[in-house]
Amino acid sequence: MTHDHDLVLRPTPGQITAALNPPAGRNGGDLVVETLAGLGATTVFGLPGQHALGMFDALRRSDLRYIGLRVENNAGFAADAYGRTTGEAAPLFLSTGPGALTSLAALQEARAASAPVVAISSQIPTAGLGGGRHGYLHELPDQSASFRGVVKSVHTVRTQSQIPSAVAEAWRSALTAPHGPVWVEIPQDVLLAQTSLPVVTGVDATPEDLPPRVELTAVAAALLSGAARPAIIAGGGVVRADASGKLLALAEKLNAPVVTTFGGKGAFPWTHPLSLQSWLEDRHTTDFLEDADVLLVIGSGLGELSSNYHTFAPRGRVIQIEADLGKLESNHPALGIHADARLALQALLETVEPRPDDAARDRVRDVLSRVSARIAAQDLTLEQNVLASVRAALPAASPSFWDMTILAYWAWSAFDPRGTNTMHSAQGAGGLGYGFPAALGAAAADPTRPVLAVSGDGGALYSIAELATARQYDLPVTWLIVDDGGYGILREYMTDAFGQPTATELTRPDYVALAESFGVPGVRTTPETLETDLAEALATPGPSVVVLPAVLRMFAATHLG
Repeated sequence: MTHDHDLVLRPTPGQITAALNPPAGRNGGDLVVETLAGLGATTVFGLPGQHALGMFDALRRSDLRYIGLRVENNAGFAADAYGRTTGEAAPLFLSTGPGALTSLAALQEARAASAPVVAISSQIPTAGLGGGRHGYLHELPDQSASFRGVVKSVHTVRTQSQIPSAVAEAWRSALTAPHGPVWVEIPQDVLLAQTSLPVVTGVDATPEDLPPRVELTAVAAALLSGAARPAIIAGGGVVRADASGKLLALAEKLNAPVVTTFGGKGAFPWTHPLSLQSWLEDRHTTDFLEDADVLLVIGSGLGELSSNYHTFAPRGRVIQIEADLGKLESNHPALGIHADARLALQALLETVEPRPDDAARDRVRDVLSRVSARIAAQDLTLEQNVLASVRAALPAASPSFWDMTILAYWAWSAFDPRGTNTMHSAQGAGGLGYGFPAALGAAAADPTRPVLAVSGDGGALYSIAELATARQYDLPVTWLIVDDGGYGILREYMTDAFGQPTATELTRPDYVALAESFGVPGVRTTPETLETDLAEALATPGPSVVVLPAVLRMFAATHLG
């Protein structure tokens, strides 16, 4: 009796000959790049180091494109953005010890945002492994331990024959819902040694599906169909699963208002009559969601930023669909459904009953008018005008990447992304320096459209070195730097808490002159000329910098009572 799983593809005579006579001059690094190419990779990000040179040498014998950044953490942010915008796994090459550790903050952001990154690092030579103190350059007692609590999975290689399987398994892990960064480490001597192994060709790393349990979606459909005041919170999981179309169909079938989290920007059309947009840091929105008798939360863990700083207290029944098992019911009791957002939404679409509700759209208009009135009462015309100028200047199909800065915090709530998977920020982990290198990664993925990066002057100083990267690869990224002479939001926090700020003021360079020193055109603008200057920069091929000297303020918080 023959079983399907017993069948093995038989090599052709030509394949056998090629396998028995592999090309000369290959090393362990070739096995890495051959495996990546076989998995479908086209672009590699990274920064070379002594122990990793075997991988970088192998790149010149492959068709993989290499984008080299100046700081490992920035290379990680670029890979993160490539993964977010394409849905493909982004390879990231790193060296041992300091090089590897410098990427940790970027990998934390990728994990928080479910961005698929395959980080492949070198290790000290095999003879030094095992925890002893041999004194090798870059040596750590247990390098992988530094990453195990940050990435989704860790894959350790000790021989050349392990490389294809380890890389393929890491690839599968990165692309299985929830997407995320993974870590592979390979000793220096394994990468450098000549190999007689055949060229890697047949590689399969198909991600595993994560369907919902049928009995759970049946209960969820019954609850939603019978609800009097249903509402939906859509998070980044909807965007990562490419499920915005199914979300729209479900919301319209149920007449359920939808609010997107900051990570879920673009999951639902901004101007749709059922759209509550992204005003989660507002008590009017919080009250509305608390009043829902059935609340569907999909692709969100309802963390700090998605719950108005944990002041959200739902009174109705909560249904939570989440691919990350650790987030399921982590903040609120719910009918928890462990599933990929796309598959779960499809199941609900097939089982919910249409729900007429002529008043739902009126309730949405009422909430948005209350939010608008609250903001209008705070004398924030400058901030609103600046954000409107950015929106007007940015082409609708162009992606934007926002650092941790006051204008970005405004954008989380008030910016219309005009598309799915077009607006990205570092709000997952909240580290500085994300905007510009991430925009470079998105531009590398699709250089046919301009990309916008937005930073404050504090965050910009994390990424200045990447102006050289932008110029070297001629990437179409326009970098808007809002220069307020310090860490603006921390200045506000400290003034509110202590009466005056400490350690928030910065001596900063002339950003226009600095950009021009890299061969990148720069312009200093004003709030009145921002729209024109930014639009011109975005329309000009290649990289550019626009500097806006301005002190912006945040709208008043509602979670403090």
